[in-house]
Amino acid sequence: MTRTTALPRTAPFAPEDISALDQVIGRASAVQRAWLTGFLAGIDAANSEVAPPAAAPAVKTKLTILYGTESGNAEALAGAARRDAQKRGFAPRLLDMADADLATLKDTVNLLVIASTWGEGEPPQRAAPFMRALMAEGAPTLDGVNFAVLALGDSSYAQFCETGKQIDARFEALGGVRIAERLDCDLDYETPAAGFIASLLEKLTPAADAGSVIHVDFHRAEAEPVGKTAPFVAEIAALHAITSSRSSSETLHLELDLTGSGIAYQPGDTLGIAPENDPALVGAVLRATGLFDDSAAHSALTRERDITTLSGKLIQDYAALTGDTNLATLAADAEARGRFIAGRQPIDLFETYPHTLTTAELTTLLRKLPPRYYSIASSQRLVGEAAHLAIAKVAYESQGRARLGVASGMIAERRKTGGSVNVHVKANPHFRLPESAETPIVMIGAGTGIAPYRAFLQEREALGIAGKSWLIFGHRHFLHDFLYQLDIQDWLKSGVLGRLDLAFSRDQPEKRYVQHVLWNQRHHLRAQLDQGATLYLCGDAKAMARDVDATLVRILGKDDADRGQHELDALIAAGRYKKDVY
Repeated sequence: MTRTTALPRTAPFAPEDISALDQVIGRASAVQRAWLTGFLAGIDAANSEVAPPAAAPAVKTKLTILYGTESGNAEALAGAARRDAQKRGFAPRLLDMADADLATLKDTVNLLVIASTWGEGEPPQRAAPFMRALMAEGAPTLDGVNFAVLALGDSSYAQFCETGKQIDARFEALGGVRIAERLDCDLDYETPAAGFIASLLEKLTPAADAGSVIHVDFHRAEAEPVGKTAPFVAEIAALHAITSSRSSSETLHLELDLTGSGIAYQPGDTLGIAPENDPALVGAVLRATGLFDDSAAHSALTRERDITTLSGKLIQDYAALTGDTNLATLAADAEARGRFIAGRQPIDLFETYPHTLTTAELTTLLRKLPPRYYSIASSQRLVGEAAHLAIAKVAYESQGRARLGVASGMIAERRKTGGSVNVHVKANPHFRLPESAETPIVMIGAGTGIAPYRAFLQEREALGIAGKSWLIFGHRHFLHDFLYQLDIQDWLKSGVLGRLDLAFSRDQPEKRYVQHVLWNQRHHLRAQLDQGATLYLCGDAKAMARDVDATLVRILGKDDADRGQHELDALIAAGRYKKDVY
């Protein structure tokens, strides 16, 4: 049967024309119809007006995003800022302070700086050489450079956002043009930081492009992946002490079941735990503020608000809210504020200066309760869908009151095997094993600073890698505090761990720390570095990390401090000295 083609009656032709065309098209072959299509298109092209030349592509606004990061927050924000800038039509460049040459910044047109502060007002380790160059007398001028600073910090420290503040002031002193007031962000930085970045990009967008649509994402809505705002409820598979009953500090080994979470991590990454506040402390704060019977306040203080961190800002905000003249006097005196804060928490403030508050007032005063992050003490190659943590219970007494760590207290006193905790992984890309198994590694750690090294050694065990690894571990007593002793001895015996040196500080009259081992073994350390070794440091930032740094400067410089610092900076720049300190 012959198939004919007919025009629809709705075609834009008169009825008689449709009939005539039907006679031709209906009998035409496929080849004839194709020829006719091309012929008609050619006629249209020949008779149409010449198309105007395409407009020259717009010149994209340049933006350099300079970041200094320790735990990865500033780096993640910088990456998000670059993606947003690209969607808006900018030509963004991402630059780590570890790789930045200060001399080249003078040619930058627009500069967004995202900088975190570490410990007591210190810059991130990888950013320290850049900061020294920036603050030096011979720093180059930055005349005409438009800049804005986004500072990250922790308001529980006196030098809150100090690195960002120093950069902001120094850039102005060197001739830079501040195009947005610096924003200082606390631990709950995500929302204000995103607003700051969006506002800055809108300000820098040329007026002619302000209303243009640059980018549209079409995708199906998907379930939010596991993360800080959507943690995974992990069952506790094991929980037991790894210090003896005679230890002066209790450390727990926690194993979490991640089955079905989709969570993947690498040795060196950290696990965030969403903690809950101590019920007794929640009750005390509610009584002190007249809200003991308020269920909404009780829920907010249990899971959402930080009730253990007393800061100068909290004192000042409480004074302004209450109008208390005695409190205002304290708030206005920085020295007196510092003395009051030492060893105290918000409960001490509310009991010393009692006022009845509303739920909204109390929750507004208190900052959000942040996750607590722990170095993962396992390798997924060996443990599968699980994660292991080493958690030191924080428990002490100050100002006549017993105090507990928020997360460590929750784990130690209110969780058992079979219970659960809410968790998410936070990547730590700057604390990774070397790509080559032939690169020697030197792992320096004290206390729970052993955790990532257990992950490193599990990874090497799973991959069948032996030797070229040296662990220097310190704690208080060999008999009571040798964390993961059996694991370490097994690795030493099998050859997965090449060398072990220990520093138990209280086992002899004179205290012996990891930095003393480094100094005593300085010739072997230099030999390892000459062979290309990567150094790792994990543990307490306030004392141990500073002492280790000072010892390394002394070893590398052979008592010439300037030379030693230069050598250490070179190791940092080469990615051969990595820190995970807290």
